[in-house]
Amino acid sequence: MSSGTTTTEEESGKGPPPQHQHHFVLVHGACHGAWCWYKVATLLASAGHRVTALDMAGCGASPVRGEDVASFEDYSRPLLDAVGALPPGERAVLVGHSFGGQSLALAMERYPERVAVAVFVSAAMPAAGKPMALVLQEFSREIGPDFYMDCIYSTGSEPEHPVETLLLGPEYLAKRLYQLSPPEDLTLAMAMVRPSRWFEDDATLRRDDGLTAGRYGAVRRVCVVAEDDASWSAEFQRRMASWSPGAEVRGLRGADHMPMLSKPADLSDMLVEVANKYSSDLEDPA
Repeated sequence: MSSGTTTTEEESGKGPPPQHQHHFVLVHGACHGAWCWYKVATLLASAGHRVTALDMAGCGASPVRGEDVASFEDYSRPLLDAVGALPPGERAVLVGHSFGGQSLALAMERYPERVAVAVFVSAAMPAAGKPMALVLQEFSREIGPDFYMDCIYSTGSEPEHPVETLLLGPEYLAKRLYQLSPPEDLTLAMAMVRPSRWFEDDATLRRDDGLTAGRYGAVRRVCVVAEDDASWSAEFQRRMASWSPGAEVRGLRGADHMPMLSKPADLSDMLVEVANKYSSDLEDPA
């Protein structure tokens, strides 16, 4: 699935639209791309919903190299532009996976009135009033020195502006992320992942006031816990959710770090349930 692709019920050729049609905007994690949502995007579109799966800058089919993405805001620009371009009155269901939760948070802060609900799928879930970088700082305390196994850290080609990128290695993908996913999806990932930045020193991620209670904190959110995640544990996922009072937590058993591939039907059903629940709360009683 290419960057920014939107599939409607009419295009999918399926039956009548659902009683409540939703617009799902899907955001991938580090080194991945819109391609990793192909199963969930197909299921949602076949059910009559609108789906936009995005490539963040330097990822997936993006023409930009990861090392050339100057800032986290530039990295998240495809999402910010997509949400900002929604028609007046439309609210989308934002779905972020893994590092994509950071981009979701930025979009929620920027456009809270355009988000019906934000769903964090085994995703970074920062707290209002705290630096977004705190998520990865806390996670780094949970892991050992060999956690990243055969992942490759590289420094960009410009010595005056050294930029570090990370490429997920085959063993890491197989044992930490895809251990319960079909083998063909692991093969796909090995062919498709690209070097990506963590933006550890990025000003946006380090600001104390980058996420406010009145904007980011006002958007309804759901944390989908991948119960069998071998990357960050189910316990850590729930701890992140506890930083956001009022966040709903739902567990997904049998899901590795890639629930969209290991449990696509269950995740799709859960996304529709969440969208129905929170979108109906926004409807005008009149």
